[in-house]
Amino acid sequence: MATESQDATRTRPATRRKRTEILKAAVEIFGNKGSTNGTLADVAEQVGMTHAGVLHHFGSKQNLLLEVLAYRDQADVQDLDEKHIPGGPELFLHLVRTAFVNAQRPGIVQAYTVLSAESITDDHPARSYFEDRYTTLRREISEAFAELCAQEGVTEPDTVAAASAAILAVMDGLQLQWLLHPGVVELGETSEFAIRAIVNSVLLPGPELASYSHQ
Repeated sequence: MATESQDATRTRPATRRKRTEILKAAVEIFGNKGSTNGTLADVAEQVGMTHAGVLHHFGSKQNLLLEVLAYRDQADVQDLDEKHIPGGPELFLHLVRTAFVNAQRPGIVQAYTVLSAESITDDHPARSYFEDRYTTLRREISEAFAELCAQEGVTEPDTVAAASAAILAVMDGLQLQWLLHPGVVELGETSEFAIRAIVNSVLLPGPELASYSHQ
């Protein structure tokens, strides 16, 4: 007779597969309908389960929502050696590569875009996730700028904080435009152009925009 621990070991891979199946369905449902209109019943129907079955795996809709975001983050780093985004100047290349990868996974991008926009509303379950995410990424990009400036022998300018926020804003904003007009906006190439322009403007600032105005 199999022991309880043997049963648990045997079912664990199947449980992981089912959880992944549910997460993929949730990415599609929340991406298409948003976290408010998308329901656990929608997710359950997509994977051929009952509402109670989804609750068995995730406990609540809020937990599933947060797991969807964690699933996206894991997808971003699954092929990296340390399962974490790189630091230093390599981070800028990683962000560009991520944009090209995102162009091949519209479902995850759509879910992220919808949930990030919704997170600014009162008491949204993902608000703290996005607050922490942006705080961490701004810090890591600022640190990458510091290393890059030191590497290039440039005194770190006071524009680093603005540039760090701008890179994240550009990436998220271009994802929105790409979702609306995928045949017009090239997500990877346009993201690369914008990130390169921001990085270069920190290392070698150009003239003020006012200098181009002829009044």
